[in-house]
Amino acid sequence: MSLNLPAFSEELQHHLFGRKLLKSEIPFSPELLEMHKKHGWIHYEQGIRGEFPNCICLRCGNQEAHLFAVFPCAHCGKSSVYCRNCLMMGRVTSCRPLVSWTGPEPAFHPPAQPLQWEGMLSEGQQAASKAVMDAVLKKKEMLVWAVCGAGKTEILFNGIEAAIKNGGRVCIATPRTDVVLELAPRFRRVFPDISIAALYGGSPDRYKWAQLVLSTTHQLYRFKAAFDTMIVDEVDAFPYTYDETLQRAVKKAAKESCAHIYLTATPNETWQRECRKGLRPFVTIPARYHRRPLPVPEMKWAGNWRKAFEKGRLPRPVEAWVKHRLDVGKQTLLFLPNIRLMKIAEPLFKKLHPDIESVHAEDPERKEKVGRMRAGKTPVLLTTTILERGVTFPNIDVAVVGAEDAIFTEAALVQMAGRAGRSADFPTGVVTFFHYGRSQAMVKAQRHISAMNEEARKRGLIDE
Repeated sequence: MSLNLPAFSEELQHHLFGRKLLKSEIPFSPELLEMHKKHGWIHYEQGIRGEFPNCICLRCGNQEAHLFAVFPCAHCGKSSVYCRNCLMMGRVTSCRPLVSWTGPEPAFHPPAQPLQWEGMLSEGQQAASKAVMDAVLKKKEMLVWAVCGAGKTEILFNGIEAAIKNGGRVCIATPRTDVVLELAPRFRRVFPDISIAALYGGSPDRYKWAQLVLSTTHQLYRFKAAFDTMIVDEVDAFPYTYDETLQRAVKKAAKESCAHIYLTATPNETWQRECRKGLRPFVTIPARYHRRPLPVPEMKWAGNWRKAFEKGRLPRPVEAWVKHRLDVGKQTLLFLPNIRLMKIAEPLFKKLHPDIESVHAEDPERKEKVGRMRAGKTPVLLTTTILERGVTFPNIDVAVVGAEDAIFTEAALVQMAGRAGRSADFPTGVVTFFHYGRSQAMVKAQRHISAMNEEARKRGLIDE
């Protein structure tokens, strides 16, 4: 039934559909909003419900008392409650509404062939791609357990195309901005005629209407019942795995009937048990697309590496390892447990080569430094766990200094090792765990990688 919507209402529909927004985020006149409210096409609801401190934020779902606060509000002239958990996205308060669309759903008119990709899938990728497409069409849940560098992005293409052809809306969510920035141009190349939005803090696409959305999990706070297919990449990554509000945001952003696809190389122990017991539908890709085995980490004693840094010198085994890479011109990604140690270590490494750099989550030049590493201009990049996943450098060796530190879990170590040997042109690489005593996580990570190689050999998925 046609509702004969007034002028500009389609723009408002696109701006609001599937979202819960503050009035300050809506660039339309109060008169237009009021007219749509009278017609029942938009809905206002209190941003925060309950009495302080027992509140709930209707945008992010936060219910933690310590993440609410009271302030004297100039808008209502009284004391108002606001949510600190999602404050970075604009202040939600108890006296101002969240606005959502309750009118008709926008229609998509996709091209006959949305996917424009001429690549070939490996045998392992083909099996996973078929499982993903089946889950998308049947609106089911599926875990894709694939080794680092297996080509998880490519196995999504056919499933996403199927969803788009059916008029569905797709979201690919990931915990980290770096991954969104890396994936967006790849999807724009293979789906050139589809509207695509990349959402992250400060993104110019923040309110863009798109059929395919790539988003950090934090940006999903703004969405409700928006997507027909929800794909969560790196489902085990920080902060998603530790933050229940992010997990709720993913569920809230999905429609009631929605396909849920989860991707990871390192599912948590609970999910692994559920897979083994047949309680969770899953498909594995134990080999990389180029059919070469995963580099298995070697463990090297580094002595009291922490004391060496504090005394202003490099641990000798680490120094020798890095010098060799500099001599042969092999780029290196070198992980350290924390920013403080990295700042102590960087000037010591720079004595070996002036172009050695370091990067961490709060680094204002983070994007530029990663770009220089990709361009081959940086011989060694020191980093925290921020680069453990979601980035690809074509030809690198990897070292983890202080691999026994508690920050380096089994999953983190597997992911860091997975940075090496990803390219078909450079399918091998050395991974070294420097330590002052082996941890259980180190041993488990080494066994995990070896087990995946063994499964791939049994299935005939790798060439030695």
